Amino acid sequence: MENVFERKDDSLYSNAYSFLRLPMVQDPTATDADVVVLGMPYDMATTGRPGTRLGPDAIRRASVNLAWEAFRYPWPFDLRDRCNIVDAGDLVFSCGDSENFVDMAASAAGQILASDKALLTLGGDHFVTLPLLRAHHTKFGLMALIHFDAHTDTYSQGSRYDHGTMFYHAPKEGLIDPSSSVQIGIRTDYDRDNHDFNVICAEAANDMTPEDIANHIKALVGALPVYVTFDIDCLDPAFAPGTGTPVIGGITSDKALRILRSLRGINLVGMDVVEVSPPFDSADITALAGATIATELLHLWASKE
Repeated sequence: MENVFERKDDSLYSNAYSFLRLPMVQDPTATDADVVVLGMPYDMATTGRPGTRLGPDAIRRASVNLAWEAFRYPWPFDLRDRCNIVDAGDLVFSCGDSENFVDMAASAAGQILASDKALLTLGGDHFVTLPLLRAHHTKFGLMALIHFDAHTDTYSQGSRYDHGTMFYHAPKEGLIDPSSSVQIGIRTDYDRDNHDFNVICAEAANDMTPEDIANHIKALVGALPVYVTFDIDCLDPAFAPGTGTPVIGGITSDKALRILRSLRGINLVGMDVVEVSPPFDSADITALAGATIATELLHLWASKE
């Protein structure tokens, strides 16, 4: 008699616990994985609508649609043939204690990186990127940042824990080189006379081809280690309504995917997808966009092998 418990679960709705139905592990440093997926359900730094603490769970549940596909179009390889990926679940920290979160986030990321594994993080609000950059800098040194967003997040007037200040602090801490970094999709105000990052604003991005955008990015980042952070509000709210600070006039989900695919060849060392807020989503549109972008990032990482 067939053992039904040995059957592969490819259902769209059963047992949707892990990202892409990847193996769940408690201690990712003790595995032979190449890449670890880690959720950071933190939204205490948000300045708009809260709810991104529920983002990692929503992204994982939406990812079963992609796991069901198995082979991710149009990539010419099966992700599982290229690398061993595990899901380490969510970081557990003292709820409401931002200082505790920062320490634990940097420590968890640092331990994973020290075990020679790459890290894909699912937010959470965008503040999670700052402790992640600190951990990656410890291993890789000065990095270039590829930053998809509607906002520059370089504002100096925010509080100590603020999802709009990470890229004000990161260059000052020597984590990233803004002259080799690019912000794509920007469509909110910033100090253009005192801004060290390269910017491809949303209007320009919508007029350029994905290939031209990617070529411009690759010329800027060069051979530096690259960290990619994707704030889901880079997408127009028509494609990602479930986020805390939506801004119309963004890029399409199709353009975002084609830019990422055209970035093959960069020295990708770290990546995150942030600001998915399920309470404001509709029909899981935003969660699916976040899951798909995260999957594209994994393929981008695997394509360099």
